[in-house]
Amino acid sequence: MAEVVHYQENAGQAVKKIEGRIVTPHGVIDGFLQLENGIITELSGEPAPKNAGFHPELPTIVPGFIDLHNHGGNGGAFPTGTQDQARNAAQYHREHGTTVMLASMVSAPADALAAQVENLIPLCEEGLLCGIHLEGPFINACRCGAQNPDFIFPGNPTDLAQVIHAGKGWIKSITVAPETDNLSELLDLCAAHHIIASFGHTDADFDTTTSAIALAKEKNVTVTATHLFNAMPPLHHRAPGSVGALLAAARAGGAYVELFAAGVHLADGTVDLARSNNAFFITDAMEAAGMPDGEYILGVLNVTVTDGVARLRDGGAIAGGTSTLASQFVHHVRRGMTLIDATLHTSTVAAKILGLSDHEIAKSNPVNFVVFDSNGQLQQVHLDHQVI
Repeated sequence: MAEVVHYQENAGQAVKKIEGRIVTPHGVIDGFLQLENGIITELSGEPAPKNAGFHPELPTIVPGFIDLHNHGGNGGAFPTGTQDQARNAAQYHREHGTTVMLASMVSAPADALAAQVENLIPLCEEGLLCGIHLEGPFINACRCGAQNPDFIFPGNPTDLAQVIHAGKGWIKSITVAPETDNLSELLDLCAAHHIIASFGHTDADFDTTTSAIALAKEKNVTVTATHLFNAMPPLHHRAPGSVGALLAAARAGGAYVELFAAGVHLADGTVDLARSNNAFFITDAMEAAGMPDGEYILGVLNVTVTDGVARLRDGGAIAGGTSTLASQFVHHVRRGMTLIDATLHTSTVAAKILGLSDHEIAKSNPVNFVVFDSNGQLQQVHLDHQVI
């Protein structure tokens, strides 16, 4: 667990200088950052060696991680937990380097979703959360994964409007199946309230998914894919399905795809196959993240965690994750991914999706970065008082 360094209420604070290997928008440098009152006031150095990994002697400094799909951690669950439990979950991921995060729900009736969304609003207002992601309930029950099929419903604009109203502007993303009922009306609500349409938990074929992406684009709605490959028909060379449609859209710049890159949901080789300038890593973490193996709950479903892998007690389906984005970052850098590419997939693309123009490490931007030691161990999380 890293030290979290906050810069609020620091008017008149002494200038601070941090040396290290720094990932900037223009490349990796070996140099220094100068900080004053929560702002990066100087950034200077020499280009690092090509394809550089962690610095062998100095700290390595990268932008704070951004997780757009996260159900909880440290024993706290965003879909069902109390406000204090949800706060503990958010703080756990912040202490592990995730400075911007959406709290993910699971499928539930509209009244229950609205009530839990209202419970999370104070954490959004505090800046612990950046907003809320509704994973369902307008998905396909035949691809429910770790969602309760009893709480999966055909697309219902009235129910979605109820939850959006309860969210007071904090609903940022919703997972829907491209084949759900009333998709056009659901996308109209997404457009009106600046909500990302994340296609997933779907049995749709290539043409249906491609048409849904085009419809969202027509309505100026940002499209992502909820944990690409998982809870979708397998990619086949004569039936590319929703996976093929979403990959093609991402390559063409018309969508972004989530990759669960912790080595459980996707093999590392699959991550390599799907990586692009429009792909990003997520944790899909549940309350067992940061906790020992044992018995847990995801929504209303019982989950058993063994060797860090969460599976439904009934049926054995993989049920969320237990990793952090920091651990995914380190894993992929150690297996040869450049610091630039690892940063692209753990913060840069997600920042673009959320419209965060000042998240990168650059002069005049607010402080929002994490520091690893020479062994790739997370040491510090540096934050300005406002990170959303």
